[in-house]
Amino acid sequence: MKIPRKPITLAVVLLLVSSTAHASFLQGDTLDAVAKWLALFIIFFVPIGGIWLFWLIHILPEKVAEKRHHPQKDAIKTLCLLSLVFGGMLWPFAWLWAYTKPVTYKLAYGTEKHTDYFLEAGEKAMKQEMTLDEIRVLREELDQLETRGHLTAELLRVRDQLVAAEVALLAAAEGTR
Repeated sequence: MKIPRKPITLAVVLLLVSSTAHASFLQGDTLDAVAKWLALFIIFFVPIGGIWLFWLIHILPEKVAEKRHHPQKDAIKTLCLLSLVFGGMLWPFAWLWAYTKPVTYKLAYGTEKHTDYFLEAGEKAMKQEMTLDEIRVLREELDQLETRGHLTAELLRVRDQLVAAEVALLAAAEGTR
């Protein structure tokens, strides 16, 4: 078997003719300055960014619980903070808890919503941002809580706001007829 000599000769000539290779487009003091600032950035800002990202990810179950008006959102928030202390080991439990439906809580307290849900609904009703049907459903739920004995003073005030908003909407509907 004969090895072709033309390609090998051409490769050797090209290697000998080529200029020297440079590892960087920067040279001298510029290279040193860029390396210094890059090292400072990596030493100071990357760990801060990593810690910030770690914290942001660990409060996601808390945000989910707030969005879903989970009645135990304060406990989920505490579990998220504890998860930060324990290196994220409790984080999956916070996720599971935030997404579970609080069935036993509803059996015990008559609702599966946090008190903040009703407070926000009362404010929306007073601003007339809710329909009459939505107001009635919320008022009926608060009436059920009252019959079970779970209506706090602030929820009683919300129920009164819902009644006032319902009357105002009915009066506005009668006025347009």
